[in-house]
Amino acid sequence: MTTPDETTPDVTDRAARTAASGERDPAGATLLLRARRALLEGVIVPDAWVQAEGGVITALGQGAPPRAPDVEVDGTLAPGFVDLHCHGGLGGAFDDDEPDWDAILGLHEAHGTTRQAISLVTAPLPDLLPRVRAAAARAAADPAVLGVHLEGPFLADSHRGAHDPAALQAPTPASVEALLEAGDGQLLQVTIAPELPGALDAIGSFADAGVRVAVGHTGADAATVRAAFDAGATLLTHACNGMPPMHHRSPGPLAAALLDERVTLEAIADGEHVAPEMLAVLLQAAPGRVALVSDAMAAAGMPDGDYRIGGLDVRVEAGLPRLAGGGSIAGSTLTLDHAVRVLVAAGAPLAVALDAAARAGADAVDRPDLGRLRAGAAADLVALDDDLAVTGVWRDGHRIASR
Repeated sequence: MTTPDETTPDVTDRAARTAASGERDPAGATLLLRARRALLEGVIVPDAWVQAEGGVITALGQGAPPRAPDVEVDGTLAPGFVDLHCHGGLGGAFDDDEPDWDAILGLHEAHGTTRQAISLVTAPLPDLLPRVRAAAARAAADPAVLGVHLEGPFLADSHRGAHDPAALQAPTPASVEALLEAGDGQLLQVTIAPELPGALDAIGSFADAGVRVAVGHTGADAATVRAAFDAGATLLTHACNGMPPMHHRSPGPLAAALLDERVTLEAIADGEHVAPEMLAVLLQAAPGRVALVSDAMAAAGMPDGDYRIGGLDVRVEAGLPRLAGGGSIAGSTLTLDHAVRVLVAAGAPLAVALDAAARAGADAVDRPDLGRLRAGAAADLVALDDDLAVTGVWRDGHRIASR
């Protein structure tokens, strides 16, 4: 879990940190980094270097670089992390009336996330629509934001988790159209329980509009989930959570997703949401299709205590948020660097863990320019020491965080 001493200094002043970077050059000067090892095109390569110009990786290799490097990485150089599911941090949430966008984004950037979604929780449609508009406006203005993720209101009450039951609803053509209009082309993904009335039609409508659909917070059987995938869903929201467990006579959503090569499975690798052994099973059963997500809420980067999510009271103890009174887990306090460490501790090779934190999420939203170190990709980079703690972060070749 993230605690205040794990964050890099001054994470709240995001704009000032970027402007102060000596490596930022609007004219597009080259940046050359050399590392003891790097994840180059999915493979850990020793004594590697990466060169970027104009925000794009232009060359990379092993051994002596073409000139003296600007940055020496005493550890591992990896692609910037991609988080498809994040609600907040540093005491704030994207659902707030006036979100502190820079503080939340800055926290996760400091832990290696260079691109992320703005996730909104369930709310009554009259409350949700203005939040979608505000988040869409931020996404359109900020290259760090991939788009808006709606986790609700089209969720099953039986597996609602930390979502307000009074605000849940089945999708209708009118509600789908209202959300698409509010999203103004910035809706990235929508989580839907496919057993709800009208859900399969809604999945098709969102998919036709270019919005990725995730199956989640659902009690559906495997056949219904397969129908959702055939209708256009391509993601499983936080695999193993918010759904029935896999059973030999009732395989459910997890089995359907594992068996479908079209589907990317989100995983919250904090060691609490999913046991380390189960994380290892997911990685082996769906190689290359497990995308690490934080599902972070307001308490990320903060001490234990009382918080709120979607209007519900949450108590955080030992870094784990639960609904007040000992109820459902309510998001996480995770950052993706910690998730990488949890996967490696669970036995995952470093290359697999880093790939799950970067390339898998990028591919799930059709961004082949992100999540990988190869020529032509965005110069989104994260430097990690031997303990896999973040020591530097670059987006589009500009340093945005350091330790």
